Amino acid sequence: MEFETIRYEVDGRIARIELHRPERMNAIVDPMPRELRAAVEAADADDRVHVIVLSGAGRGFCSGYDLSVYAEEPGPNPGVQEMPWDPTVDYRMMGRNTEDFMSLWRSMTPVIAKVHGAAVAGGSDIALCADLVVMAEDAVIGYPPARVWGCPTTMMWVYRLGPERAKRMLLTGDLVTGTEAAAMGLVLEAVPAGELDDRVEHWAGRIAGVPRNQLAMQKMVVNQAYTNMGMATTQMLATFFDGVTRHSPEGVAFKTRAEEAGWKQAIAERDA
Repeated sequence: MEFETIRYEVDGRIARIELHRPERMNAIVDPMPRELRAAVEAADADDRVHVIVLSGAGRGFCSGYDLSVYAEEPGPNPGVQEMPWDPTVDYRMMGRNTEDFMSLWRSMTPVIAKVHGAAVAGGSDIALCADLVVMAEDAVIGYPPARVWGCPTTMMWVYRLGPERAKRMLLTGDLVTGTEAAAMGLVLEAVPAGELDDRVEHWAGRIAGVPRNQLAMQKMVVNQAYTNMGMATTQMLATFFDGVTRHSPEGVAFKTRAEEAGWKQAIAERDA
């Protein structure tokens, strides 16, 4: 399969998907969400594949949406409209991305996310849609745009952490290390960076030895509990609010500052 922003291969019973924009810390741009979904669906339809390993190329897993495109570039773009804005236009775009990220959750084939470096903002949306997340101890994860200019559209924070710890993360926009993320139950475990590959291969190997139908049934029965809790409604509201945050007075001010001083400076001021 030919992709622009990811790499895909099948290695025995393991499908490997790598986010591949290493020069931009695998930041999200079109067509990455669509390509990610296509790769997941291809792996899920492949009778050889028992488990999917999702990783990022280069220095980190994923740094979120590419703010050099969505924030720093002057004028409107797919995520920022001229005022007055039409919330349904934004919802159609971000809703599609949310559905693409959630292909990891919907896949009947289990997914392991291997996180090194950083999984932040939209990158955390992707990682937390996986069934198991294994982090390097020194990697970081979080959703800084919760401070200004974002709401996590998959809202996996609340389903992984419960209400209080999810609020702790989203009311601050803090980043936490892999060690901290494992301690709070956000991810399965954290290991020294030099052991990350081997640990993920351990889990992939254990899962790969189980029949595909058994894996599908176990994953489906766990996932349906969250479906019954109203996950789709929560994600609909979160995706709508994500668009609101980019068009609120503070959101517009953030975009203006990013155009004037660059997105790195705008973020530094937001997160200070």
